[in-house]
Amino acid sequence: MKEQISSTPVVKHSEGRILIISALIGLVAGSVNAAYRLALSYSEETAFNIYGWVAEHKIWLPLTLLILASAGYGIGVLCARFKLIGGSGIPQLKAQMLGYIKNTWFATLIAKFFGGCVSALGGLSLGREGPSIQLGACVAEGIANKVTKSQSERRIYMASGASAGLAAAFHAPLAGSMFVIEEIFGYISPMVLLSSIVSAVVADMVGMMVFGGAPVFHFDIVTNIPLEHYWILIMLGIVLGIAGSVYNTAMLKSQTLYRKIKNTKIRIMIPFVIAGLLAMVFPVVLGGGHAALGELHSSTTLLMLILIFVVKFIFSMISFGSGAPGGIFFPLLVLGASTGAIFAKCIIPVFGFDPLLFDNIVILAMVGYFTAIVRAPITGVILILEMTGSFSQLLPLIITSVIAYVVANACKSKPIYESLMESLLHSRQMKDQVHDAQQIFVSAIIQHGALAEGKVLRDLILPEKCLLIKVQRCGETIIPNGDTQFRAEDELTILTDLTHEVVVRESMMDLTVAD
Repeated sequence: MKEQISSTPVVKHSEGRILIISALIGLVAGSVNAAYRLALSYSEETAFNIYGWVAEHKIWLPLTLLILASAGYGIGVLCARFKLIGGSGIPQLKAQMLGYIKNTWFATLIAKFFGGCVSALGGLSLGREGPSIQLGACVAEGIANKVTKSQSERRIYMASGASAGLAAAFHAPLAGSMFVIEEIFGYISPMVLLSSIVSAVVADMVGMMVFGGAPVFHFDIVTNIPLEHYWILIMLGIVLGIAGSVYNTAMLKSQTLYRKIKNTKIRIMIPFVIAGLLAMVFPVVLGGGHAALGELHSSTTLLMLILIFVVKFIFSMISFGSGAPGGIFFPLLVLGASTGAIFAKCIIPVFGFDPLLFDNIVILAMVGYFTAIVRAPITGVILILEMTGSFSQLLPLIITSVIAYVVANACKSKPIYESLMESLLHSRQMKDQVHDAQQIFVSAIIQHGALAEGKVLRDLILPEKCLLIKVQRCGETIIPNGDTQFRAEDELTILTDLTHEVVVRESMMDLTVAD
């Protein structure tokens, strides 16, 4: 279920002012995330160098494991002190944007930056994208606190910062903007879209000055899948939809198992120690996934491809489930690529396909796996296009993504960040109470099949402490009364205050969002 409730302040915003500030946010967030990306790259490279040396001098392994356990304990202390830095950061941002929790932006930024670097230095199977998005949003929140008192304008800036974070992390400005629309907001707002694009483009320019303009992934695409072979996309999409559902279930299960360990500090010691042990026997699965990705080619044996997938999958669950600071984007893309490599290794010889299609299938599997897990198909397609620089794969990418999306929904698998946000709020046991009399507008779009569709106002039970101000229908503004009948795609505008925003938002979702 996608969130389609937005908050708009009672005051109007200056578009020019918002775009200028969004550009500033892109500049600062891009700089912070470029520094973070550099620090992570150096940390991961250092980890492989150290582990390589220890593998040749195993007498130092006990001391290495002791240091890793201490580092894990230290990160556990940090996560216990700054509760919003654990894990990806995207569920925390979604919860904050929806009014469930509050954030101390500067403390979160510093602690997340440091915690992510130490996790990378330990070799944990975590990505940079979630932390980059959270860091960008923290930068934006800090700037927003200086330039506006409007809660909804602050959220526009935070969305822009999140977009800038993803753009800087993956050299993917369009994907950054679309991710904000699909995953953070769940609906298209022209102002949010425009401001997020501005921030993402500026942040990407900063990243290009540091890292250059080369795509993040390098694949040799020398041919395209013939149209008569497109039926394999259906098979691939089904496999990925099921695999994505398994991933989501395993991820939530890993968090449940970790919660049985009441001490947060002890939890995060586990992946650090396991990383040290894996470094001695199978180091290719360490880190975000660059090493594993380098092994995914047609000459690799099927057994090795399966081993990479299985061990990387398990270690990713252990790493992220512990609550260590780090994201899932990059590891899940690598897992998707591994799935595609296994699929290609099996199907190419059986059906006599061109071996050069191996990389094509790997790329398609990345977007299908991402879509099945995150349930953001447009973001997935754009992200892979930007990260690979291969725009010739647009049609098969879309087909694979849509099929994986449908299959994952059929498996009753909820989008991972929605599930993680619910898990976050449950673990906190109570949503932060916001005591603020500032009045805001909450907007809700009636979906086809929603409870409110076809009903008249007098038959609906609206939440307390709110007032329905207007109904926007096909460009026409309707002032509602008891006889007003609601239609699908009507946009309702409700007046409330920050204190009651969460309750009003949830109640309106029950009325306007289809099951």
